[in-house]
Amino acid sequence: MQVQSTRPGHAVVSGRGETREVNTALVGEPAPGDWLLVFLDGARECLTPERAAEVNAALDLLAEAMSGQWPGVEADPGFVLPSAMSAQELARLTGG
Repeated sequence: MQVQSTRPGHAVVSGRGETREVNTALVGEPAPGDWLLVFLDGARECLTPERAAEVNAALDLLAEAMSGQWPGVEADPGFVLPSAMSAQELARLTGG
């Protein structure tokens, strides 16, 4: 998220469709325009603009994968997760 404004120990940041205030105790005092990696309302790391773009691209891909909206990719992954298997299927899978 990109820093919009600051006050001691905090910054107002925006990105990914939201604006919020975060604690900056772990990263020091950022300046407006700086990029921060934010988790649970706390800044965890200062980022270069290039690294911020990489993180945003990865989050975009994750959001697409979670929505099942990847163009040209079937919704069926072609396999079943163990949590959806019967006891017999799990025994077969594990050799039990």
